[in-house]
Amino acid sequence: MNGKKKVVFLYFELAGYFLSCINRFVEMSDAEIHIVKYPVNPVAPFIFTKNPKVNYYESAEFNREQLMKLIHDINPDLLYVCGWSNKDYVAVAKSFNKKIPVVLTFDNPWRATMKQHLATLIGGFYLKSIYTHCWVPGEPNAAYARKLGFKGNKLLQGMYSADVNLFHQYYNETKAIKQQSFPKRFLFAGRYTPLKGVSELWQAFMEIQNETPNEWELWCLGKGELDPQFPKHDKIKNFGFVQPADMKYYMENTGVFLLPAYYEHWGVAVHEFAAAGFPLICSSTTSAATAFLKDGYNGYMVEPYSVSSIKSAMKKIISLSDPELNKMAAHSVELSEKITPTTWSQTLLQLLN
Repeated sequence: MNGKKKVVFLYFELAGYFLSCINRFVEMSDAEIHIVKYPVNPVAPFIFTKNPKVNYYESAEFNREQLMKLIHDINPDLLYVCGWSNKDYVAVAKSFNKKIPVVLTFDNPWRATMKQHLATLIGGFYLKSIYTHCWVPGEPNAAYARKLGFKGNKLLQGMYSADVNLFHQYYNETKAIKQQSFPKRFLFAGRYTPLKGVSELWQAFMEIQNETPNEWELWCLGKGELDPQFPKHDKIKNFGFVQPADMKYYMENTGVFLLPAYYEHWGVAVHEFAAAGFPLICSSTTSAATAFLKDGYNGYMVEPYSVSSIKSAMKKIISLSDPELNKMAAHSVELSEKITPTTWSQTLLQLLN
């Protein structure tokens, strides 16, 4: 008879940061782990190393009845469910009827939209009848969870964590080089879509170079629907999609990370680049910035949709000396340690026990 506790994750697309948390949880517990997952997104075709101690299943290979049988045969001690959009996942959660901890996870921040107001009126009671706990990334998301009725010890934060050790390693390996000469390069890493604010970012950078030409460059890593509109400018470089394993070159040769998104449910990249010792420029509507960016301390907050706000922040960075930029880098590393795969695993163990 296997006496190990069992955890089932009903997940969407796998991401490296999630797997770093799973790997840490494997180290900290002897739990048996099962992950039902979606296929890899072609826009972000990450290649992952799967932990041999974890059982993986493709969600597309199961209809609702088969998925229900799979999970009930596993007989988990805890069920972790991504959001409420997958009705098969919700049906599985409902079938456990609170016999075990059934944890709802989501990353939607509270934005006071009509849809969200309706969800709090109708969905709150419904969700609380299915899930015992709610686990969200941070405060903007917790504001929504509270309105759905999850409070006190039923509401947990820190649901996303960067692979902090990996990005600290990048920081430690590049620190001496950057202290000698801080790279005068901004870095954007993400999808080239309007939502990420890249059009405004490109515009802001080009205006600065036209008005006050300087040595700074803008490097961009990613792909997306705005690819055909990528600017032809000798100081804006497009490197396309880069696998996490190939990031060291870009970490070493760039200095400041930007994410001026219109809004971002969370934005794990903000955590990753903070852990790698990057001063940050983020929009006030990028939720992860509420945890990992203090305006003037390790970077600057900008207004979404605003070319002038992005320009102002970039100009402030350009005006700083190398020692000032390196001090901001150290502050980013310090702030990145609020959430780690270890704190994530501790939360899961607390729920499991």
